[in-house]
Formats: sequence, structure tokens, C-alpha cells
Amino acid sequence: MLRRLLMAVILALSVFAPLPAFAVNPDEVLADPVLEQRARNISAELRCLVCQNQSIDDSNADLARDLRLIVRQRIVGGDTDEEVMDYVVSRYGEFVLLKPRVSAKTYVLWGAPAALLVIGAFAALVYARGRNRPAPERLSPEEEARLKALIED
Repeated sequence: MLRRLLMAVILALSVFAPLPAFAVNPDEVLADPVLEQRARNISAELRCLVCQNQSIDDSNADLARDLRLIVRQRIVGGDTDEEVMDYVVSRYGEFVLLKPRVSAKTYVLWGAPAALLVIGAFAALVYARGRNRPAPERLSPEEEARLKALIED
């Protein structure tokens, strides 16, 4: 009985297990398996601009289909993987890459939070030091009388 229950649970989990749902239509697939694999590798690195969270290989959006076709056309045309990526980036911008390239922009993007954290810590330290100063001493009665005389004149 326990064995049947275990088998049923395993079967149910395997049925509902998340599987990659590639959205590549059969009419898009290249005849040459080597070129098709290159196209799949490139498509897995490009972001669907409609879904923004999926690669164009996983997306069913029309724009993702167009991008997949562009990738395949460029590959069949003899472009290298890097040339295909450069072409797509030149048309759609760096946002199309799921893994952004390292450049001055990305250094600023990733370095800004750390810099702001350091500046905030420095400001908090300066503020905390200012609060720990001792209160000024009170004036003596003679000094108060002299100050009062100066103010009244």
C-alpha cells in the first residue's frame, strides 16, 4: 500500500514538474542541426522585449518570434555568434541581453549602490559624532551680568 502511494506521488510530481517550454515553432527550425544548436544557444541569451523575464527561445510573443527568425537568418548568412549578438544589440540596445556585457555603464550601475552605502555610512558617522559633543558650560553669574549689560547698551 505504501509503495503504491509513493509511486502515485512520484507520478503526480513528475506530471506537474516544470519543464522547459520552448516556443520555437517547427517552421523556424533550421535543417542543419549544428546551425540550429547555435541559434538555440544565441536565443537563450537574448531577452524577450515583451515578456522581459524570458529568453526569446522560451517566449511565444510575436516579437520573440521575429528575433528568432533574425538570429537564424544571420546564422545562415554566415555571421558568427558574436556578430549575431552585436547585430541584435545594435538594433534593440543592451537591454536585449539577459547577461549584460561588462562596460563603463555596468560598472556605474553595479557600483552606485555600494558608493551610496559608503556615503550614507559616512554621513551617519558624522551625524553621530556631532550628537556626542558635551553641552556647553553655563555662564557664571558675572558673565551673565556682563552679557546682559552688553545687550542692553
